[in-house]
Amino acid sequence: MARMQTSTETSAWLLQAKDFLKEARRLKPGPERNELRQTAKVLREIAKLETASGPAREL
Repeated sequence: MARMQTSTETSAWLLQAKDFLKEARRLKPGPERNELRQTAKVLREIAKLETASGPAREL
């Protein structure tokens, strides 16, 4: 049951990436916007790695 619950939860990393992207959309194109988009990309990658390592952590 715990495994099923964790698969449906939204990762904190993904939520934070979503916030960064929202903020980036408010900015005009430029280095500040690009930096926020890059940060969101890294956070999504971390979330993906966390999901992939999820079953190993439970063992």
